[in-house]
Amino acid sequence: MIGRQRSPKPAAGATDRGILSATDHRRRRVRWGTRVLFGVTLVFLLIIGLGPILWMLKSSITPTLDTIRQPMALWPNGFDISQFATAWNKVHIDRYLFNTIAIAFGSWLVQIIVATTAGFALGVLRPRFTNLLTGLVIATLFVPPIVLLVPLYLTVVNVPIVGWRMIDTYWAVWLPAGASALNIILMKRFFDNLPREIFEAARVDGAGPFRLFWSVVLPMSKPILGVVSVFAVIATWKDYLWPLLVLRDPDIQPLSVRLPILAPTTDLGVFIAALTISSLIPIALFLIFQRLFLSGAGVSGAIKG
Repeated sequence: MIGRQRSPKPAAGATDRGILSATDHRRRRVRWGTRVLFGVTLVFLLIIGLGPILWMLKSSITPTLDTIRQPMALWPNGFDISQFATAWNKVHIDRYLFNTIAIAFGSWLVQIIVATTAGFALGVLRPRFTNLLTGLVIATLFVPPIVLLVPLYLTVVNVPIVGWRMIDTYWAVWLPAGASALNIILMKRFFDNLPREIFEAARVDGAGPFRLFWSVVLPMSKPILGVVSVFAVIATWKDYLWPLLVLRDPDIQPLSVRLPILAPTTDLGVFIAALTISSLIPIALFLIFQRLFLSGAGVSGAIKG
């Protein structure tokens, strides 16, 4: 009697199939067709994504008349780098840039402190009613920010109990920025996925909540800290309505408030140069931290050994 023969095991990757099979990829026409399609798609996405930024960079060193007459031409009459100096010195972009950096740094620091501590409490310590508290935090995401504008403004005009007036101070922007439910949920979800064995081992070694937070959890959280940092800085950098309401003094207003006010009275080339200066830091910040979005170095470093 002949025994039943086992069917051969499928080759590695045979079950991983996309729109085109391995047989289709072996056909020269299909292979080159997909490459051309991918190339055209990539060029199209680059034009859509980088086109406005590249045009802004080009126009920032192009004379105003050339930008108006031939907006898509590449420097028909040469460059005009002096527009950056004019924007920096005469339009006082340096002052407004410093204000923006100060506001962004303070808002970032407050958001990091609130998000990490709240996420640590909900994701690591896990007190009683953790699910209820998490649900309440998530529920705040469904409240339109415009609804909270008037109560928040009345609060910073006359802070309850202490009676402080925070109008025309950076605290009026820094403190409300900390109430970011999205950052708290991101932190909690990240802490939920950290290995619990490390926390238990730290507690056995005598680590209290503060030592656990500072020496164990934070070193493992570099990826999510980078993500939250990018979100916090960019959100503060582009915020317009709230700084306009609480920062009435032009000397402490950020770029997002001052640039629309300066636009009607500023030369177009100088104004585009000012826009370029204001865009450099968010772009650089994203390029620095973008590798942390998918990085797992924090977790791998924590469980090593």
